[in-house]
Amino acid sequence: MLLDFEKPIVELEAKLAEMKKMAAENNMNVDEAVKLLESKIEALKIETYNNLTRWQRVQLSRHAERPYTLDYIEHITSDFIELHGDRNVGDDKAMIGGFGSIEGKTFMIIGQQKGRNTKQRQYRNFGMPNPEGYRKALRLMKLAEKFDKPIITFIDTPGAFPGIEAEERGQGEAIARNLKEMFMLKVPVICIIIGEGASGGALGIAIGDRVLMLENTWYSVISPESCSSILWRSWEYKEQAAEALKLTSMDMQRLSLIDGIIKEPTGGAHTDIPKIASTVKDTIMKIYHELAQLSPEERINQRIDKFCKMGVVKYL
Repeated sequence: MLLDFEKPIVELEAKLAEMKKMAAENNMNVDEAVKLLESKIEALKIETYNNLTRWQRVQLSRHAERPYTLDYIEHITSDFIELHGDRNVGDDKAMIGGFGSIEGKTFMIIGQQKGRNTKQRQYRNFGMPNPEGYRKALRLMKLAEKFDKPIITFIDTPGAFPGIEAEERGQGEAIARNLKEMFMLKVPVICIIIGEGASGGALGIAIGDRVLMLENTWYSVISPESCSSILWRSWEYKEQAAEALKLTSMDMQRLSLIDGIIKEPTGGAHTDIPKIASTVKDTIMKIYHELAQLSPEERINQRIDKFCKMGVVKYL
């Protein structure tokens, strides 16, 4: 998957490959030219990815090769056991969860899961959970609390499923209950936005002691396309909408809506999955050890205070 702003980089990389091929076929020494072109490519990558627009970061967050929840679980845990069902309606495949060990410590890991191809995307409902998905997530959180196990949530969803049947089964109530219950969990809760963080669908598993975002992700009440369609009656203004929404990780940190940003490899998380997984793992363990020093009451009070301070109210 090639994004528009990546084309100049890809063109230079193609020239580099061609240069190496010709040198090998004709037994030529082009080491200096190769080094010069490699240096130019690296400089272009740094300049490009350090100056992405908000819409371009949205595009990166949706990259087809970007690691999803199960990819992180595979790389950071050694013995993940998935648990299923909400004990009421069914098992939502868009929301996964279970116990897994990280450096010998057992965590409850919960997250939204997308698919790589059409069949998988349909199976995972494009990463859009139904009410039973949020109820499953809450059931697993309560199970973790019962056995005194810390919780990790990975957020990556274009939003909760908007279908009529989801509303009939109580989509809004399920998300609202999760918000209420997550504030009061006695165990450490670490939330990481690894891709898209859209609306209540993301917030439904994002109330934690620490809320982090990967560098090229977004977190907003609405997607740029939906915002554009409401304000301009067209998706053509999605880039302007993204700028107005201020939805990137840097925006969120500046507004004190998240607690930190996890740096991605140059080019995005998909360019080096083992590296970003290792970074996420190290970040999780560092934060867990900090939170483990606090009592449940201290964590709950700090959690509530943090979210209560968000936003600005001006009285006219």
